[in-house]
Amino acid sequence: MRVGGVPAGPAAVREGREDCVARSVVVQRWRAVVAAAVVLMALTSVTACGAGSTDEPGGADISSGSRHLNLVAYAVPKPGYDVIIPAFRATEAGHDIGFSQSYGASGDQSRKVARRVPADVVNFSVEPDITRLVKEGVVDEDWKKQAPNNSTPFGSVVALVVRKGNPKNIRDWDDLLKPGVQVVTPNPGSSGSAKWNLLAPYAAKSNGGRDSAAGLDYVAELVRDHVTVVPKSGREATTAFEQGQGDVLISYENEAIMLDRANATSPADQQVEYVIPPQTFKIENPVAVVNTSTDKAGAKAFVDFLFTPEAQRLWASEGFRPVLPDIVAQTAGEFPGDIAKLWTIKELGAVLGEGTAAKNDGKDLTGWKAVDSALFGAKGDITKIYNSGGRQ
Repeated sequence: MRVGGVPAGPAAVREGREDCVARSVVVQRWRAVVAAAVVLMALTSVTACGAGSTDEPGGADISSGSRHLNLVAYAVPKPGYDVIIPAFRATEAGHDIGFSQSYGASGDQSRKVARRVPADVVNFSVEPDITRLVKEGVVDEDWKKQAPNNSTPFGSVVALVVRKGNPKNIRDWDDLLKPGVQVVTPNPGSSGSAKWNLLAPYAAKSNGGRDSAAGLDYVAELVRDHVTVVPKSGREATTAFEQGQGDVLISYENEAIMLDRANATSPADQQVEYVIPPQTFKIENPVAVVNTSTDKAGAKAFVDFLFTPEAQRLWASEGFRPVLPDIVAQTAGEFPGDIAKLWTIKELGAVLGEGTAAKNDGKDLTGWKAVDSALFGAKGDITKIYNSGGRQ
């Protein structure tokens, strides 16, 4: 909140009392500033004492405890953590651990931790945002091996969110290029979700990178003629769509589920539904323990909990796809959609990394390293498309 031109001392109060009519607005604003300052001082005092955040997901206090963990994550999984953290605190391993949380665009969050913003556990949208921390010495090189499923406790798929009744008849990727269709998707420069959003149609149109030109032509036309709103994060994109911007939101399936649930009782013109395209992309959102943590044991216990059957069911309840095979089978009915082809980073990276050995110590790039280098790095083809406004 920005407040400008407001006196900040006792003199302002005296002036207000001398002229109640002329100064009433100023006095009210001054009182609001004082109240905010008192709250800020109280929060600062609490944090300085090590008690942690005053966040209370689901109405449950998560800040108290003799131990403390800082969770730094991308914006989208907050609803999941709102139920996961209290559940962890109810276990023997987590009963005396308080939490602070920070959520935002994945790339921005990663850069903050690289600058040594306090963090014990990180959860980002894409692997390169953790790789950055490995390069900075903040996360161990073997972080993928420190937890099951390459340290990825949940995931999603790329979905298309539309207005109730699907008035634009959006069913597949080609429908986004219909004349007049306005699309909302975040900026891949700051948002991991934006990368997933663009990888889905790119993979579908390029046959998994085998015809890269066709995939890039699609992305260029989409960006140039149809992407009208470019927020910083997946959550900001969802908010923009909720506020009435755009005809289609490219998003995580879990965001689509959340929107569908939240708007179920809203007026008809505010309700939404979502479509899973026949070809889409598997989203994998990794976690890691920060090696500068002052409580590595607590941080590891929390990460381990994310893979337990209890936590996996909670992830599913909030719209995130679990990764434990038993829970995947048990919750399959919660994730409708007939996916003919689910592309993966491993599959796409194997194609885009072909022939890169000469520039990479004799080994072809794979996975996210290959995808980032080809598409999203400083010289990546999709980066060039965004920098040029969709002009190739």
